[in-house]
Amino acid sequence: MEGGEWLDRIGLVRANASRLSHAELDEAEELDAGDPDELGELFAELGRLLPNASVLGGCCGTDHRHVAAIGRRVASPSDSVQYVH
Repeated sequence: MEGGEWLDRIGLVRANASRLSHAELDEAEELDAGDPDELGELFAELGRLLPNASVLGGCCGTDHRHVAAIGRRVASPSDSVQYVH
């Protein structure tokens, strides 16, 4: 991904836990929770691209396991990152 000043303006990321499309999620009989560890790693990659992101969270299928995985991969105790669900 090519960088740019626009990356500095992103302060919040709220991703779905599932890799399914919205259409697939709409048709699913059970919510797909995805892989918490994979989501945490993807957030870590995003954190390197988005230096000013201070709020990280999830939607659709995200639970305490996902938030914990994000925290383990992204934040150190001194960081001022907020986690939302």
